[in-house]
Amino acid sequence: MNFIITIVVGAIAGWLVDLAFKRFSFSLLYQILLGIAGAFVGSFLFEGEFHSMLGLPSFAARVLEAFLGASVILLLIILYRRFTSKS
Repeated sequence: MNFIITIVVGAIAGWLVDLAFKRFSFSLLYQILLGIAGAFVGSFLFEGEFHSMLGLPSFAARVLEAFLGASVILLLIILYRRFTSKS
């Protein structure tokens, strides 16, 4: 059951990041994978503190952590491309 919740959270977070970053346009599979990776990064960075800090429900806190984690991943990709491109 936890695996299914992780996929649902990843799909929602990936979709939200795709909406927020118009520069990238991902397929549904990439959105889910980015959201799941973002969930891991977000839980590592914030250690599940949104639930207690902001008083959010557990599901909303997981989506917010995954969204912020996926945003961090995309920002790192943007920075990497900017500094490695030969322009």
